[in-house]
Amino acid sequence: MASALLSKTTSDWCFNLLRPRYPSLPPPILSHPPTFLLTWRPFRSFFSTKRLSTFLAMDGSKAGPLKELPVGIDATTEEEYASQSRLLQEFTSISSIDKAWIFKSDSGIGSQAMFSISQSNLLANKRKKFILSSHISRESNNSVNFQWAPFPVEMTGVSVIVPSPSGAKLLVVRNPENESPCQFEIWGRAQVEKEFHIPQSVHGSVYADGWFQGISWNSDETLIAYVAEEPSPSKPTFTGQGYKKGSSTEKDFGNWKGQGDWKEEWGETYAGKRQPALFVININSGEAQAVKGIEKSLSVGQVVWAPLLRGSHQYLVFVGWSEGTRKLGIKYCFNRPCALYAVRAPNFESEADGPELKDNSTEDFPVVNLTQSISSAFYPRFSPDGKFLSFLSARSSVDSGAHSATDSLHRIDWPIDGLLSSSAKVVDVVPVVMCAEDGSFPGLYWSSFLSNPWLSDGCTMIITSFWGSCQVILSVNVLSGEVLRISPTDSNSSWSVLTLDGDNIVAVSSSPVDVPHINYGYLVDKESKSTGWSWLNVPSPTNECSEKVKSLLSSLQFSIMKIPLRDVSDSVTKGAAKPIEAIFVSSKTKRNDPFDPLIVILHGGPHAVSLSSFSKSLGFLSSIGFNLLLVNYRGSLGFGEEALQSLLGKVGSQDVNDVLVAIDHVIDLGLASPSKLAVLGGSHGGFLTTHLIGQAPDKFVAAAALNPVCNLALMVGTTDIPDWVYVEAYGSEGKNSFTDAPSAEHLTLFQSKSPIAHVSKVKTPTLFLLGAQDLRVPVSTGLQYARALKEKGVPVKVIVFPNDTHAIERPQSDFESLLNIGVWFKKYLS
Repeated sequence: MASALLSKTTSDWCFNLLRPRYPSLPPPILSHPPTFLLTWRPFRSFFSTKRLSTFLAMDGSKAGPLKELPVGIDATTEEEYASQSRLLQEFTSISSIDKAWIFKSDSGIGSQAMFSISQSNLLANKRKKFILSSHISRESNNSVNFQWAPFPVEMTGVSVIVPSPSGAKLLVVRNPENESPCQFEIWGRAQVEKEFHIPQSVHGSVYADGWFQGISWNSDETLIAYVAEEPSPSKPTFTGQGYKKGSSTEKDFGNWKGQGDWKEEWGETYAGKRQPALFVININSGEAQAVKGIEKSLSVGQVVWAPLLRGSHQYLVFVGWSEGTRKLGIKYCFNRPCALYAVRAPNFESEADGPELKDNSTEDFPVVNLTQSISSAFYPRFSPDGKFLSFLSARSSVDSGAHSATDSLHRIDWPIDGLLSSSAKVVDVVPVVMCAEDGSFPGLYWSSFLSNPWLSDGCTMIITSFWGSCQVILSVNVLSGEVLRISPTDSNSSWSVLTLDGDNIVAVSSSPVDVPHINYGYLVDKESKSTGWSWLNVPSPTNECSEKVKSLLSSLQFSIMKIPLRDVSDSVTKGAAKPIEAIFVSSKTKRNDPFDPLIVILHGGPHAVSLSSFSKSLGFLSSIGFNLLLVNYRGSLGFGEEALQSLLGKVGSQDVNDVLVAIDHVIDLGLASPSKLAVLGGSHGGFLTTHLIGQAPDKFVAAAALNPVCNLALMVGTTDIPDWVYVEAYGSEGKNSFTDAPSAEHLTLFQSKSPIAHVSKVKTPTLFLLGAQDLRVPVSTGLQYARALKEKGVPVKVIVFPNDTHAIERPQSDFESLLNIGVWFKKYLS
């Protein structure tokens, strides 16, 4: 700043302008050089940078416009920001493969594939969505050929797309951003065939969240069942004369709407969303109607059409969540009881004057709870022959109170006479695995579930699940219960199924050092029903990234470590005594120093998992000179139920000790220096981060925490999941102790289990990244901890993103968060 000079004329002019406000100001030409004005606070507060630049230009000085640095950034840090941001943009621009669909080719030869891909648009602060098409042909030599369209097509303003079963039609839904109608489009092969606008008086936005979301075509592709927000409730209306009788939802000039009664919501990411309800639309007439007979207290989702039986009514099967006395947060929380229900579908009939809805008295037919004998049932899938209904269950979560746990797979027989019963026998297909032997199937942990997961035998499902620190593809025989890992067992990469091409699989695989790429899998010997699968790597435009990113990733390597536990109590279960896993990412070649700095990365949950899949953020951190250690402490998914349940009631101790054991392990192997350690985590990973810098105050050079859980006693009264606090602090018995009015005894225990209990010992410079709209871990907990560190004189940096929730995933916020993490760690670890 001081390098920009003011001439004598300009400085005198500024002096004369400021002198009436500051009488004690001495003339600059007598006692101060002209540059003094540039550093003098009254001067800088009076003149904006723009004004000063204008004065400099008028003055004829050769100096350019005054450059202002962002708050909290010096010139050296700004150079680091500029350098890292250029690389981060190259990682951010890598596209993601989200979904895929396969259709029969018009020629009858090969298949047509449609891939949904997305990419961050930083300037618009949104994710762009594209469709990329390809023709798939199998060659005689067991090779496969994908002929890609030259360019993807952007799906602007599209909320969700769902092809019809035959692939002849495509539903495109565009949700409104205000009180406008919801737009439904029916696409054919070359044009939009129908377009319907469903007013807010019928329903609000269609759910496209991946959980309540359910869109299902019927078999003849004339009706679509879907889940959308119930209509806006009537609110009290007031005029200049007071209350107006006969309130409505319509807007009227001269009136204003009151708020009406407050309604419970489903917490994080569902703020402002109305109750999910079930609707059916006739695509010939465009008429949409709510399905009758469902209790108002039931939130619905994941709807599918039941098989059409001759002489029987058409039914819909859906998942229902009852709110009970209150709604608790449901995002990432599979411990919310739910069941499968069946309800009669509306009956549409065509008459001479056009399609009309015929009342089929659904209100007279009771909704049937199909799974009363089990506490959780979701993702219903009918077998191709319609003889049975398979579904997943998170009963381990519901029964224990853990927000996520080992899943199980079940089925019920579908009655051939169409007479539904609430006492249908639930058959266990894949039970909960308590403790797996080394290398054996550790249990089901669903991560994605296809709308049509069936092979042609009608009883084999293809599922993506977790297996330790890897994501894998499984085949499950729903009749025999046989489970096979069919993605390559000799690979530590992670795999996920995208779609099925008949009895072949289109999948995506990646690793911490490999961007996602498409694979095509087929049975080696289909005739002999061999269990061996062969996988072909498919060249694809989606595999592309910049040459710089390719070069940086090619210089990295990763491994999955098995780390023995220390001082294991004799009282722990067998599964809880097994070694934990950690993913270690490092450079293939030594850089300048004997040891690269190590960032210990901790997942949230705590019942989640760090996977050996590609992450743009972790790829970026690896590429700027850091080794990474992703620790899957006991309580993580993918390692059996005993290991997971062992953490309940022991947070802040068992998980902290597991992380310290993992760190000591890599140090003992000579892979890390004890003087070059940093720690990074979000949510429960932030809980561990702030615990570690308090319980091991001399171990870490720097830390970064995203929406960290720092004070359970403060969080319990403000979070959308107060029951989580009780269960993680008390164990499973905390599920029964949970109350919205915690006692002094409860609060004392919560405080003792929290990082805030160790804050007085913290020395580590810490970066806090907080979402102001976070309902899961409200911003107050992170701010309280950060302020406590500032009070002690510990270096602290806090960034609050005003419009972000718990995940901090809006493109600009995600970018700024990661950039600050990189710069923060470079500052203290270089």
